[in-house]
Amino acid sequence: MTTLRPLQSFFATLKKEWFLVGMIGAVLLASLLPEWGKSGGRLHGDQMANGGIAIVFFLHGLGISPQSLRDGMSRWKVHIFVQLCTFAVFPLIWIATYALVGRWLPPGLALGFCYLCALPSTISSSVAMTGLARGNVPAAIFNATLSSILGIVITPLLVASFAGANSHWLSFQDAVLGIARLLLLPLVLGQLLRPLLHAWHQKYKHYTNLLDRWVILMLVYTAFCDSVASGLWRDNGIGMLATALLGAGLILALVLSLTTWLVRRLGFPVEDEIAAVFCGSKKTMASGVPMAKLLFGAHPSLGLILLPIMLYHQLQLFACSMLANRYARRGT
Repeated sequence: MTTLRPLQSFFATLKKEWFLVGMIGAVLLASLLPEWGKSGGRLHGDQMANGGIAIVFFLHGLGISPQSLRDGMSRWKVHIFVQLCTFAVFPLIWIATYALVGRWLPPGLALGFCYLCALPSTISSSVAMTGLARGNVPAAIFNATLSSILGIVITPLLVASFAGANSHWLSFQDAVLGIARLLLLPLVLGQLLRPLLHAWHQKYKHYTNLLDRWVILMLVYTAFCDSVASGLWRDNGIGMLATALLGAGLILALVLSLTTWLVRRLGFPVEDEIAAVFCGSKKTMASGVPMAKLLFGAHPSLGLILLPIMLYHQLQLFACSMLANRYARRGT
């Protein structure tokens, strides 16, 4: 019986940390079979991810009371904090980084880090992580959406001023319509159906909370499939990958530490802290890849430019998922 205890403890740990195990499994599966889950692949990963995100936002619409949504919009301190982190703190980090190590970075990789720091926050995983952590979801929805809209103008301006890139304006109308269709429409639909389905949602809340985690796993898998299929492992040497990974990891660690320290010094309630940390530290790959193609066109180092955001995206999902689980366990 004694010899079985380590094995039992191991399986108990796996059961407790099944989400982290699932994250690792998703990355391994994507690395082995990227053609299956990439955009337009056999499993149509892009459509699966979009469908999962829409379902999660529909469920958020069912779960959020109109009063809490109004309260989320009224959290002006959170909004200012998130947008300053996204479009001021990150660029300042890039300026300091370039001054310290820019001369040793390959030009394409340096431009990639510049681009990473200029991107807006991601919407889907920021809100999903905030919901998973039992944070202020309405504030997260408002801030992540606002960041994406502002990024349509601010990101090209930052890249052009820092790197002298020839930027082309993105279609504001297309971006707004895309956000409305994928995120706001399911949310509004959930709000409209709340009087009819709220009791059902409360009854099965445990299962709807699990759905958040499964959607995040699907996002990790499909995003990594796209990265691998785009040549993440094929086109970059170990040294280049290590440099990009180290840089992305250091930026993420710095921003997570800085945002957490600042919101606590400012006295944010824990629910607002969660929304501010997740929205203020994330960067979008979903918008970042098509935006890069418009900004940099046929730049010969486009793959290298995208490398920091591809790696940062994976790291932020891993780190913020673990952080969200830790937040979610508070008071239990």
